[in-house]
Amino acid sequence: MPAYSTERRPGVPRPPRRHVSKGVHAQATHLPIVGETSAGGIVVDVKGGIPYAAIIARRNRAGRIEWCLPKGHVEHGETPEQAALREVFEETGIQGRIISHLATIDYWFSGHDRRVHKVVHHYLMDYLSGHITVEGDPDHEAEDAAWIPLREMTRQLAYPNERRIVGIALDLLYQGD
Repeated sequence: MPAYSTERRPGVPRPPRRHVSKGVHAQATHLPIVGETSAGGIVVDVKGGIPYAAIIARRNRAGRIEWCLPKGHVEHGETPEQAALREVFEETGIQGRIISHLATIDYWFSGHDRRVHKVVHHYLMDYLSGHITVEGDPDHEAEDAAWIPLREMTRQLAYPNERRIVGIALDLLYQGD
């Protein structure tokens, strides 16, 4: 690894100092904090000895398509497990059965009017029935859905936390091998 000098070379101007993040963080700390709980997961169907999982494509805040695991908000009176099954069905058209809890992740993000602490419960599910479609998504957030070989999902998924969850699912599915 090359060593980098902290000394300035003669004739090379110093880059301007930026305090953008300082202002953004200072602003965000004054926003109200809201907690959100979501649930979803990895529904697996084995075809020809290869496990496939359903993933969805949705647009991020910048308008770009990102592939991610199906998930959504836990509604009043629902357990995370019930919400996970419902959300997977709504966003993919696939009915599943929960095999195991995979992970619970949490993260923070800021909107224009609030800071959100989000907790997401992920489950490993077995395929029961259905055909992959986004037609049942009431929010119309999922723009596409597809079956992807589980071992290839880490190359498709946009978020590092979801890629780690796929690793946990692979470990569970192949623990006897």
